[in-house]
Amino acid sequence: MKWRQEPLGKGALVGLAIFAILIFYAAEHTARPLQQPRYKTKLRAAELDQQAQRAIASYLHEKGIKIDPRNDPWGTGLIGEERTPITSDRGVATAKTLATNPNFAAAFVELLNRAGVRKGDVVAAGMTGSLPGWDVAFFAACQAMELRPISIVSVGASDWGATRPELTWLDMESIITRANIWDDRSFAASLGGGGDNGRGISPAGRDMIKQAIARNDVMLIEDKSLEGIIERRMVLYDSLAAGMGPIACYVNIGGGLANMGGSLNAKLISPGVSRHLAKRNYPVRAVINRMAERGIPVINLSNVVHIADMYNLPAVVAPEAPAIGEGSLYFREQFNISTTIILTAVLMIVVFAVIRIDLRHLFFRRRSSLATVQELP
Repeated sequence: MKWRQEPLGKGALVGLAIFAILIFYAAEHTARPLQQPRYKTKLRAAELDQQAQRAIASYLHEKGIKIDPRNDPWGTGLIGEERTPITSDRGVATAKTLATNPNFAAAFVELLNRAGVRKGDVVAAGMTGSLPGWDVAFFAACQAMELRPISIVSVGASDWGATRPELTWLDMESIITRANIWDDRSFAASLGGGGDNGRGISPAGRDMIKQAIARNDVMLIEDKSLEGIIERRMVLYDSLAAGMGPIACYVNIGGGLANMGGSLNAKLISPGVSRHLAKRNYPVRAVINRMAERGIPVINLSNVVHIADMYNLPAVVAPEAPAIGEGSLYFREQFNISTTIILTAVLMIVVFAVIRIDLRHLFFRRRSSLATVQELP
């Protein structure tokens, strides 16, 4: 065997490149979808989320309440009006719509699992009427995982949330339970808004919220100060958990002041799962801080686009509603390892042979030798 001395010609390089592309193409097509861990639980959560949304949309249809196709293009019924007497703050319509993606329920299953939550555990939650899509997703995830949620809600909602006075988040909970999709509901409610006691909401709006709390038979939490409301919430969580078991995780949904502590706290607490919050100078020791101080894992769900990016969910509102059971939450591509190794070995052998071995000398010398032998008398 003779080693190549001269450089490869262009034709040989082009041929080698084409062969390498064919090998990579063949290896790429060995990929097959592989179910992710907790696939059935995630799919069940997304299905429950979808059922709950349909129940709410059906209720609106029965009551003659129109769904705005521009601001609620997927027809969920979870998107309210921009400004009503119970609107507590500014909000972004896109985020509210994205949060109604039923696959967020599957993402919440993943988040709760990462927090160490297991079947039968008690999960405390603080939510608001601002992100009803995520509120539905949370309860759907708890139902699919067979958890026991203890939820307290701030009823006031920012723009495009559950802002209809006749259809607050508490009313949506009642619709879902009447439809026998799940039995879990919030145990208590505050007004929301500034100080979590209705500041920034008109007296008429505050009365509407109190009426919603009363007609849904939920405990009202009130206090003159934000710190007082935070303390009342902590006492209530402990009281309810005493008869159910230790709190395994705390989930904050939205930007409720009592839950999160305000915009400055939100900048200091990362979205997603935190097993320990960094020791910082938090302006307010909100519920999420106090839970973390007890060593309880916390999940902060306050940035829709960020959580969507974390789990490869759409961050742009498409004309059609997302299909459930698709994407990296449910499947990932798994290559055939043995076939890929064989193809890689073949490619390496061919590359080595073409680059290092003087193939022309090898083959043409043999032909010349044979021809010489044939000519001998």
